[in-house]
Amino acid sequence: MSFSFSDFAAALRNGHRITPEDVLAVRRAVWPDGRVSDAEAGIVFDLNRAVGEPSPEWRDFFIEALTDYVVNQKAPRGYVDEANAAWLIAEVDRDGEPVSRLEVELVVKVIERALNCPASLRSWALAQIEEAVVRGARTVDADECRLLRRLVFAPGGEGALVVGQDEADLLWRLKDACLRSDNAPEWKTLFVQAVGNHLMAWSSYKPLERDEAARLEAFVNDHSSSVAGFFARMRGANPFAEAKKVLDEEKDVDHAARLAEAEEVTPDEQGWLDRKVEADGARDPYEEALLAFVAAEKR
Repeated sequence: MSFSFSDFAAALRNGHRITPEDVLAVRRAVWPDGRVSDAEAGIVFDLNRAVGEPSPEWRDFFIEALTDYVVNQKAPRGYVDEANAAWLIAEVDRDGEPVSRLEVELVVKVIERALNCPASLRSWALAQIEEAVVRGARTVDADECRLLRRLVFAPGGEGALVVGQDEADLLWRLKDACLRSDNAPEWKTLFVQAVGNHLMAWSSYKPLERDEAARLEAFVNDHSSSVAGFFARMRGANPFAEAKKVLDEEKDVDHAARLAEAEEVTPDEQGWLDRKVEADGARDPYEEALLAFVAAEKR
């Protein structure tokens, strides 16, 4: 007997608690061929809205299936464009209810898995965490610390592994909002490391642009061309000259000098830091820890 998504969704809405066997049945119905179709991705989101309390098995399936759909099933594999990012945000926000932590975890996993994705997706996820903290107990718990760390240091996209000013501003707002709360111990560590990274870090990593990745994927998947034609194209492209050009350009980049320059707090960065610290006329323990970290790193 085939699996009925509509019957299962109705059972969930009537209070049925999802079981490991239910998740296995959905997995077999959605993912029999290792691919999730557009319609099936929408069905998974609909089922998630009907699930009252997600089980560990459902959480794993929801994140795994939809991450694979968003990151790997739209050409080129591994790249999330603006349209796919907008679709993901619209699906998560569709019911008008506050975004759940599971939905935020999905977006974080997509950002982590992608080779490159729009900055708007990361900004959206960070804003959801900030909103949840501010409208809730104004406490940064261990799970929120984990999600924040994964987001601000996610490898995909421009500025990978380097914390931008918008992200540092958000972390500072969270610090102020939760200053007198019983936060997770790792929150202070994350705040100091992330804002310190914003002030003193530099990365040379630049992900391959999506259009370039699409051309490369098309070339690799071109099984119609002959071997002779392949080498003819290679001769026309003169790969050795191109490689030498890249290597010569790399020689011109003094990475050690760039790194040393980044470790120096610029006047603009110092001004930003001073304004943040002096905004309320008193230094709190988080600011003291940050200033000590920056002073130690400058030695």
